[in-house]
Amino acid sequence: MSKEIKTTLPSSVGTGIVAARGVSDESGLAQYIQTVQKIPVLTAEQEYDYATRWVKTQDKIAAEKLVASHLRLVVSVAYDYKNYGIPVGELIASGNMGLMQALQKFDPDKGFRFSTYAMFWIKAEIYETILNNWSLVRIGTSANQKRVFFNLSRAKRALGIMDNNLSDEQTKQIAEYLEVPERDVSRMATRISARDVSLNSPLNSDDGTTDILSNMTDGSDTIEETLEQIEFRRRGYDLLKRHLEKMSERDRAILTARRLQQPVATLESLSQKYGISRERVRQIEERAYKKLRDAILAETKGQI
Repeated sequence: MSKEIKTTLPSSVGTGIVAARGVSDESGLAQYIQTVQKIPVLTAEQEYDYATRWVKTQDKIAAEKLVASHLRLVVSVAYDYKNYGIPVGELIASGNMGLMQALQKFDPDKGFRFSTYAMFWIKAEIYETILNNWSLVRIGTSANQKRVFFNLSRAKRALGIMDNNLSDEQTKQIAEYLEVPERDVSRMATRISARDVSLNSPLNSDDGTTDILSNMTDGSDTIEETLEQIEFRRRGYDLLKRHLEKMSERDRAILTARRLQQPVATLESLSQKYGISRERVRQIEERAYKKLRDAILAETKGQI
């Protein structure tokens, strides 16, 4: 996190963000959440105004308002991942880092709401925290291993493989499907299925020392599936943003107004804005959408 972003936060909000990582007791966390919930939600017009002032003039007060009004979003996202062994305060602190990174990179003139843009940065930081704490041994040490980590479940479903312990033939099938070496599939499958085990853990439960949690069934999605979904959405957003930027300003604005923002702009309002007929607006929208779709499909062809 840059020093510039740190200084944009008022003492009350800034202290809360930094301290969130140290909130380990329930009362402290509850107090933090209560404080966050009291911060007013911005209207779309207020959000655009504050974001524009921050981008153009580095207005610190505007940045404070924009960040503070989205702290409750971070809390909401953090609680979605509270079952993965990381303290909620730690997840909130990571999400707040992502929120402030989003502030640095946000462009209000692209037509997206700040909450939509910030969501990806918040989840990315929380994702990194979960991944880094998943094992004492780093999960992904190469591009191929990371590819396996994020796509193993999908590959197994596509190939109809239900076993957790992969046979040599199944390992070979997955390796060919993901276009990675078999050794990377084997190593990553083992790392994902085996969490770190404490030396204090009992070898068996005959003496009755096994704790209750070790015998409880977890019905939630696996960490692998959750992180895979996050990575998939993050890649999709990057593709969308990159190909939108290649369009002409008018085509991008019309497509965004008609398909990528709420409320949806009417053909009549856009025809008046650009001095063209409603039918022409519709044609531009359809042409821009087809161009965007074809570009994304062409880039992702053959990828998992």
